[in-house]
Amino acid sequence: MSEYFRNIGSGISTILTGMGITLRHFFNAVKRKGDAGIDEENYFNQVDGLVTLQYPREAIPTPEIGRYRLYNEIDDCIGCGQCARACPIDCITIETIKVTKDDLAVCGKTSGGQQKRFWVPVFDIDIAQCMTCGICSAVCPTECLYHTQVSDFSEFNRDNMIYHFGNLTKLEAEAKEKKLAEEKKAAAAKKEVSEKSEG
Repeated sequence: MSEYFRNIGSGISTILTGMGITLRHFFNAVKRKGDAGIDEENYFNQVDGLVTLQYPREAIPTPEIGRYRLYNEIDDCIGCGQCARACPIDCITIETIKVTKDDLAVCGKTSGGQQKRFWVPVFDIDIAQCMTCGICSAVCPTECLYHTQVSDFSEFNRDNMIYHFGNLTKLEAEAKEKKLAEEKKAAAAKKEVSEKSEG
């Protein structure tokens, strides 16, 4: 019989404890602290107060060191391919075309002053596969590949998750390849003529 009353007392105590926690949160909800419920001094601390957001007008701010959507500043890309080689899941696809001698000025330089020696007609990043490890941006010599603060990028179509950053259209790439092939052919013919004249 005593166990019966002990169980009733335990049940009442549990209900009162739960209701106390609920009421504390209920009354704290009338005030709002921090930006979207984030402690200003420590991002990972939750603060008391209203934290429900009216998304998409309001959003939890992303931390400054957060790694989210990848972006490539193609004007600074030298086409070295280090990011694609370093990527553990092969979500970066790069195709390059060597710049001909007369196109060096047209191809230009990076913002750091380095001469670009490759056209990059294809620089695709499959964001659906990207695990935001940051290895690709760590090995990039010109720091043109980096993670942005954009954290919400859902799509209805899987193909829209492949981001294209190439600096040539398909027709331009074909013209550059043809021009490079002609330059190589001319160089080979010149070498052959010089070898015959020496021999």
